[in-house]
Amino acid sequence: MSSEDLEKYETEMELALYREYRDVVGLFSYVVETERRFYLANGVDVKVRGEGSEVFFEVTMSDAWVWDIYRPARFAKNVRVITFKDVNVEELAKADLEVPKGTF
Repeated sequence: MSSEDLEKYETEMELALYREYRDVVGLFSYVVETERRFYLANGVDVKVRGEGSEVFFEVTMSDAWVWDIYRPARFAKNVRVITFKDVNVEELAKADLEVPKGTF
């Protein structure tokens, strides 16, 4: 497989992932961003934890969809993430959930 073929494959996979996102975004209430992944979820709980001088976040999500091009199954009933980096959680208004219709 040439580098051109690999690049074309990854581009097609990213486009397919975007299309899937566009199709499912209306099913979820929250957007969760961590340093490694982007999630859609219907339930989110963030707890700040600490051990000594270290502070970390424990993020628990239910009924989630994971933005990850390499995952064969992106829907997960429960997700637990432990991170030392920032976590962003946004509750989506139903009007925010509409993805612009494009030529995709």
